[in-house]
Amino acid sequence: MDPLLLGALVAFFTIFVLFSGVSVALGLLIVSAGFLIIFDGMRSLELMPEILFGKLDNFALLSIPMFIIMGASIASTRAGADLYEALERWLTRVPGGLVVSNLGACALFAAMSGSSPATCAAIGKMGIPEMRKRGYPDGVAAGSIAAGGTLGILIPPSVTMIVYGIATETSIGRLFLAGVIPGLLLVGLFMAWSLYSTWRSGDASVLSAGSYTWKERFEILPRVLPFLAIIVGVLYAMYGGIATPSETAAVGALMCLVIAMVIYKLWNPGDLWVVLRDSTKESVMILFIIAAAGVFSYMLSSLFITQAIAEWIGTLDVNRWVLMGAVNIFLLIAGFFLPPVAVILMAAPILLPIITTAGFDPIWFAVVLTINMEIGLISPPVGLNLYVINGIAPDISLKTILKGSLPFVGCMVVAIILLCIFPGLATWLPDAVMGPTR
Repeated sequence: MDPLLLGALVAFFTIFVLFSGVSVALGLLIVSAGFLIIFDGMRSLELMPEILFGKLDNFALLSIPMFIIMGASIASTRAGADLYEALERWLTRVPGGLVVSNLGACALFAAMSGSSPATCAAIGKMGIPEMRKRGYPDGVAAGSIAAGGTLGILIPPSVTMIVYGIATETSIGRLFLAGVIPGLLLVGLFMAWSLYSTWRSGDASVLSAGSYTWKERFEILPRVLPFLAIIVGVLYAMYGGIATPSETAAVGALMCLVIAMVIYKLWNPGDLWVVLRDSTKESVMILFIIAAAGVFSYMLSSLFITQAIAEWIGTLDVNRWVLMGAVNIFLLIAGFFLPPVAVILMAAPILLPIITTAGFDPIWFAVVLTINMEIGLISPPVGLNLYVINGIAPDISLKTILKGSLPFVGCMVVAIILLCIFPGLATWLPDAVMGPTR
């Protein structure tokens, strides 16, 4: 059978199996095993266990559960509420300071937790009721938190970037640095739209908030500064040549647990057990998907599907930006239905040779891909962050939340366009800190 036709069949059955409700990892294994048996015979299954466990034989994978523990220990405390309150107190005199403080809190909490749903839940519980009480439109209140929560997979340390680095054998350190400036760019775009939307609502009074004394501003800092110090320490250890990403993640996880216990009195064994239990569940899920995706990639390569697609793309007489536009559309559609980790692990083996052949930087492409995945987090039909916000504020309809989040999707599209025009937004910082790759 023609490899391209076979690839179309694989895509069709993969979508069918995943939409049947089977878990992503199990679905990938079912499709891989089925096509290997049909086209390579039963003996091909003998290699599956070796590939499955071999994909997990990677020291860099240790950073995933460590960063997840780091985020879970923070999410289990009042860190999000304290971070929100601290920014509110310091930005209260800034016009629209409340929405700015909410987005700033989302960015910082996302950097500490690396989880989009956790960021939405932690900041939204405090921020959404407060913004609504002060007269901000429901769409701005809900949409800004939903969009701010997506920053968790872009601003380092990001589990999504780690997965991309492992899947494409790209430097995780460079990927982390590549997400910094685009992450700040998105925060700036989100803030600009939120302030404009609030101003356009016609009630300028909501742009001003209450006042706090200097004592009230400084007294809350001791609860926030240790977590910010951990972020700085983790990045310094990683880029200062002191430790590998995995080692740095382990130290960061331990420090977050210690701070959660000391500052937030997380002494109850039951609470600590919940943190470790939830972290283990999420880690196993991600690692299982990574292992299954390794088998899926082997199946695609064994049946010459990956090579055929790359060769076909190479023969197309189209501008490389037209090609990149098609890739972005594919990623957007995939992100609407699948979690970011699954999309990266399934698509990276196919897309990487295509984008490198077209002359695109894989580090730059990681940022573009991640922003596409962010759009999926606030877009139906899955749109996980939308449902998290709806759970926090059930009296705000899902339609209003979606309508409020759509302008932030536009901000993300603008960010992708700016990255295409100025690729240095993603590549300059990694090259400046770690040296150029070529």
